[in-house]
Amino acid sequence: MKTLLIDMDSVLCDLMTDWHKRYNEDYNDNLSVDRLLCWDSAKYVKKECGNKIYDYLDEEGLFLHLKPLPNAIEVLERLHKHFNIFIVTTSHTYAYTEKELWVRNHIPFIGAKKIIFTHEKNQVKGDLLFDDAPHNLEAFKNAGREVVAMDYLYNRNIDVPRVKSWLEFEDFLQKKAFY
Repeated sequence: MKTLLIDMDSVLCDLMTDWHKRYNEDYNDNLSVDRLLCWDSAKYVKKECGNKIYDYLDEEGLFLHLKPLPNAIEVLERLHKHFNIFIVTTSHTYAYTEKELWVRNHIPFIGAKKIIFTHEKNQVKGDLLFDDAPHNLEAFKNAGREVVAMDYLYNRNIDVPRVKSWLEFEDFLQKKAFY
């Protein structure tokens, strides 16, 4: 059975909407994921915010209440019958516990025991990584392993297969005969 490594933030759940909403409320701005042309969100915020944009990621409750991306749960339910699935993610302060609770609440069929917290996803043994972060996509690709990008403007400079939705990801796996 092949192993899929699935990222959480902006792949499995919608981090950007809630994260940017907090910033937009405090700075009276209109930041959205559609405006990010590179990975560094601090380049797109008001000068007086700068790197403080990342402080919102440390706020208690942020990660616990994120919404799953459309069709993510249903597709994972189908995929987990054919693949060994691990959730691979990075984290800040409260997020470790909150991400574990999120997985327990939304995808109990995978379970919190199958979460791997790491900043070096290319070091995790797996057959395919589904991620959005350019550095993870590039490192996994350079390791000679299969990678699929959740398509965002900020990761378009990485030449890898990309999908715009969970249904497209499922279709990609079927067409590639990855089962």
